[in-house]
Amino acid sequence: MAHRSAHHVAPVALLVFGLIAILLLTIPTEDIKEAPGFMYGIVLDAGSSHTALYIYKWPADKQNGTGVVTQHSECHVKGGGISSYAGQKGAAEQSLEACLEQAVKDIPKARHHLTPVYLGATAGMRLLHISSPEQASEILQEVGLKIQSYPFNYQGAAILTGQEEGVYGWVTVNYLSENFIKYGFIGRWLSPGRPTVGALDFGGASTQITFVTTEEVEDERDMMKLRLYGQEYSLYTHSFLCYGRDQVLKRLLAHMVKSQGHTGTVTHPCFPVGHSVTMTLNNVFNSPCTAEQRPSPYDSQVPLTVQGSGHYEHCLGNVSEIFSFDSCPFSQCSFDKVFQPNVSGNFMAFSAFYYIHSFLQQITGITVSTPSQLDEAAKAVCKMTFNEMLLLAPEQKSRLQDYCATSVFIKVLMLRGYGFDEASFPQVSFQKKAGDASVGWALGYMLSLSSLLPAESVGLRKALTPGAWGTLLFLFILLLTSVLVFVLLQVFGGKKKGGSDSGI
Repeated sequence: MAHRSAHHVAPVALLVFGLIAILLLTIPTEDIKEAPGFMYGIVLDAGSSHTALYIYKWPADKQNGTGVVTQHSECHVKGGGISSYAGQKGAAEQSLEACLEQAVKDIPKARHHLTPVYLGATAGMRLLHISSPEQASEILQEVGLKIQSYPFNYQGAAILTGQEEGVYGWVTVNYLSENFIKYGFIGRWLSPGRPTVGALDFGGASTQITFVTTEEVEDERDMMKLRLYGQEYSLYTHSFLCYGRDQVLKRLLAHMVKSQGHTGTVTHPCFPVGHSVTMTLNNVFNSPCTAEQRPSPYDSQVPLTVQGSGHYEHCLGNVSEIFSFDSCPFSQCSFDKVFQPNVSGNFMAFSAFYYIHSFLQQITGITVSTPSQLDEAAKAVCKMTFNEMLLLAPEQKSRLQDYCATSVFIKVLMLRGYGFDEASFPQVSFQKKAGDASVGWALGYMLSLSSLLPAESVGLRKALTPGAWGTLLFLFILLLTSVLVFVLLQVFGGKKKGGSDSGI
């Protein structure tokens, strides 16, 4: 019986497949444009503590005026950020050589002259520009000339404002989350209609918070309107200079030197108990963020011994004092007299936020997904000795002494400052990457700047129209339905015949 059914199904299947073949041969095709390969772009993220070079690529044809940008590769420059080479002629440009050479290899030679290169410097250079505008200009000019010696299309070196850094980070987060556009089943980019995600960035010298809000932004300096993929976004964004990881540690130490007197030795409640380091006053007061707290008279080479006491409550008290929660000229503030609407929706926290959160999970085994868990994990780290941490995270040796302070800092910043609570904190995702791309402001920068690039002439390709694909899909469904109906008819027909035979 099964053999007979298959025998009858075969002609039907052949008939439908024949119709599909005829359709493929006779359906009118249209000439549609196709991008000849990829365009490439390079962004050098010149941060306060290090520089990273990112290579992006996108099809030459554009989606609503913005290229579909993906990360091609990345290279991390050895050494400190370019601002750390102030006064060392030639050192900043030399630090970039290895990564620029790598870029020459990573990008097809035929694309070199078409590849734009942008250098964006952030809070480290913003601080240098405050303390020494001449040195900041010299470094930008120096690295600019270096980049121009390579076969790319140099587009300039600039110091980003804190607001730009925050907004470009927000663009990156939402682009990687496919909240602007999403590649659909039929091969078209679609608007997914999802809410956007807020961005929390914690760098070496500044921290940024950016999110869409429907509330009134009482300080217009913290509001930005953005149009992407035909949609308007009203953003709240603020950058806190001197609230990045490295500067917070300097400010915390400066606060302790001032409060305990300039005796040459200070007790640091955020350092592991029994742990001590020796430095000079210059290590503490060589930044515009700590300049106001310099002792008088001041000798930068005076030695300073820092002894850890590992006392969580005292650490929390000292960290809280580098914020100002006292007065607010608006209806509500985060800290330092800065207006902030209530946080809402999901957030992605990256850069140092990710590394500190990851360390807390690794060392304590606590998931750190609620405010109480953040508090519990911070307390646990602050009670550990240096050697206890070293056994659990030997690869982090150079940073271990600072994790108590930075953990307590992000607790105060996020809970008391930004106002995350038991309901909103679990909606924060701590991430280093999304897909294959690193999370940071650089992709958002490239995404925005790529719309300024000329789209090159395109070739032609014969392709089925969307209507043709719809017809093919309909015929495929028809084929399956026909086979199913035919088999069912054969089965029930066989049963009926078998019943008649048994009654004879």
